[in-house]
Amino acid sequence: MSLVAIVGRPNVGKSTLFNRLTEERRSIVHDEPGVTRDRVYGHMDWGGRTMSIVDTGGFVPGSADRFEAAIREQVHLAIEEAGLILFVVDVTTGITDLDAEMASILRRSDRPVMLVVNKADNDERRWGAAEFYALGFEEVFALSSINGMGTGDLLDRVLELLPPDPEPEPDARPRIAIIGRPNVGKSSLTNALLGSERSIVTEISGTTRDSIDTELEFGGQKLVLVDTAGLRRKARIRENVEFYSWLRTERAIETCDVAVLLIDAVEGLEAQDIRVLAAAERMKKGLVIGINKWDLYPDKETNSVRDYERLVRDRLKTLSYVPIITLSAVTHQRIYKVLDAALGVIARRSTRVSTSQLNDMLGPAIERHHPPSYRGHYVKIKYVTQVRADPPVFNFFCNYPKGIGDAYKRYLENQIRAAFDFEGVPLTLVFKAKS
Repeated sequence: MSLVAIVGRPNVGKSTLFNRLTEERRSIVHDEPGVTRDRVYGHMDWGGRTMSIVDTGGFVPGSADRFEAAIREQVHLAIEEAGLILFVVDVTTGITDLDAEMASILRRSDRPVMLVVNKADNDERRWGAAEFYALGFEEVFALSSINGMGTGDLLDRVLELLPPDPEPEPDARPRIAIIGRPNVGKSSLTNALLGSERSIVTEISGTTRDSIDTELEFGGQKLVLVDTAGLRRKARIRENVEFYSWLRTERAIETCDVAVLLIDAVEGLEAQDIRVLAAAERMKKGLVIGINKWDLYPDKETNSVRDYERLVRDRLKTLSYVPIITLSAVTHQRIYKVLDAALGVIARRSTRVSTSQLNDMLGPAIERHHPPSYRGHYVKIKYVTQVRADPPVFNFFCNYPKGIGDAYKRYLENQIRAAFDFEGVPLTLVFKAKS
């Protein structure tokens, strides 16, 4: 889908605008300039169209400060990637030298640019927005990100200016994205599966800078392998190409059917791995964990695999349903088990369970563990039905949907998993009112 980038100098309200347009609070908002130092990626819906949107850090050209230099790199790359740019300025400060320098850069780009004059929350400030025509853009949009005034008109114009999304070509081939931190062996695994040096492999972490799509035939079925760029902790990303890689990797996850998270057996599961896995789960992608470099794992004993899996699952908590494969891309040990696991997850994502089967499961599950009362009322779940597959969505009908807390939702999800095979498949449970 098309990408909209929000750019501008620090403290003009870019993150507030991002949160307003995406209708979620993902960007940190603070009066201190430069709080947003990394790009935040999300989606917005308007007029029946879904668009990707990225919130960049505050732009400070020519600064020697390492954070400001990194922010400047992000902005240039957002311009390179975006189909449309929202250039945000602050009506309360007027045009600054930084605004003028940024405008000069944007006027030279071949992307459509919309000049957004923020913090125009009264008539006087809206009239003051006319000053910004001096920056050389044909249209000026005065709005207030905090209260939403003017954002509807802005989005209407976004739809008019944003290039149409290309029509996707029908492609029934499953897409398997190999993701993970740098130097865990993603390219080595891809090359081992393909039997050729498709990706550059060195001991320098982060050699693969972009996503590489390659067709592979396995078990008589054609697949697409996506070898993604290394997912480094955002605080450690400094090079232009790594900003670019991060955005492309998120979009690779977005378009895959199954994400295979590769972990270094010696280094173990890290917090960044869990965050990446959780992001793929939020996108409702199939999930597989590959423990690579198993040939280097020290002190292997009879139960080493079982004990290692237990350590990983203990840290994953709500993601404990993900299948785990130990492998070695170098020695080719169990590398095809990864594809077997991924194809199994793809098949399970398409599973449809009949309403009668679901309710045969639901009754005994509720008898074993009733939902807690809600404001003194007895919560009664009437029935459940599956409303879609790939990915699976289940609608539960009850008298007090708000009375179903997260703990009980997890209980019901676990009961569905125990009764039906959904290993590696994120499930969506929706609770609706029915008297």
